[in-house]
Amino acid sequence: MKTKLLPILRYIVLALLLLCIVLCRFFPVMSEGYARHIYPWLSAALSAIASVFPFSLEEVLVVVIILWMIIYPFLKRRKKKSWRFIVGREVELLAWVYIWFYLGWGLNYFRYDIYRRMEVEPAGYDEQAFHRFLVSYTDSLNQSYTAEVKTDPERMQQEIKEIYRQVPSMYGLALPQDYQHPKQVWFNPLYSGVGVLGYMGPFFAESQLNEELLPVQLPFTYAHELSHLLGVSNEAEANYWAYRVCRSSKRPAVRYSAYFGLLPYVLVNASSVLTEEEFREWIKTIRPEVVKDYEYKRMYWNERYSTLLGEVQNKIYNLFLKGNNIPSGRKNYAEVIGILLSLEEK
Repeated sequence: MKTKLLPILRYIVLALLLLCIVLCRFFPVMSEGYARHIYPWLSAALSAIASVFPFSLEEVLVVVIILWMIIYPFLKRRKKKSWRFIVGREVELLAWVYIWFYLGWGLNYFRYDIYRRMEVEPAGYDEQAFHRFLVSYTDSLNQSYTAEVKTDPERMQQEIKEIYRQVPSMYGLALPQDYQHPKQVWFNPLYSGVGVLGYMGPFFAESQLNEELLPVQLPFTYAHELSHLLGVSNEAEANYWAYRVCRSSKRPAVRYSAYFGLLPYVLVNASSVLTEEEFREWIKTIRPEVVKDYEYKRMYWNERYSTLLGEVQNKIYNLFLKGNNIPSGRKNYAEVIGILLSLEEK
């Protein structure tokens, strides 16, 4: 009798958890409650488990699931199990993985955005405000330049965590833990080939960094991925925090990384707002050393980039973001300028 009840109970739990995820999609107040009261404890516990291992548990889990999905049908067919049984079990496995993804971190996609949390209306385009921002940003970028961009990773991480700990609670970020450290990835050439500098692991609350990051990119990318670990899902907001935190550093290399890391998104916004002549004139105001660093960065990553793999990854990730409450998809990264104009202008 008990053996018959166990599958029924399992399916009931599965259905209830899936219902919870669906409700969080439509009722952001539930996701906000999760992000503020459940996720901080859950992520701290998962990170504590992950910290015991020097390698990425995220990658191990993904590889194991893929191998199991391939091997499982052969094992069950040898035992004369029907394809209906096999497909049913594999679908159930994917359902549990789906649940783990969202309960472990993914529900943060459906929480209130930073504007709602800060009770600020998104700023519409204002020509004067944008030009003020552009002048101020360019001056700060030029002043922040330093030829010595290398920094001690451990001390850099400690300082960035300490700055995050000072963020007011109204922003709804979890607190970083001392044992949370970024993991290097096993398939690094693949990540470089598709242009991934780092990513947040939702299953074990791990952040991963590309080991080929240039020194000037390391602080900004680390702070970006750490913000995801602290409960930020929106890429524009993650860029906002990376910029805001790194520019508050006492280390010149970290401050330069803040302004340099924001530069690609400023370029995207400026090119779409300014006339061609205005854009060229603005570029001339950027310090030549900064332009040289930027051109080297582009060349460096272009040499590692695979057009075919990169386009496939871009399309998949674009669809993923659009399916998780980020309608602009990959363009969301550049929307960090809108956050800056909305929050910092006010």
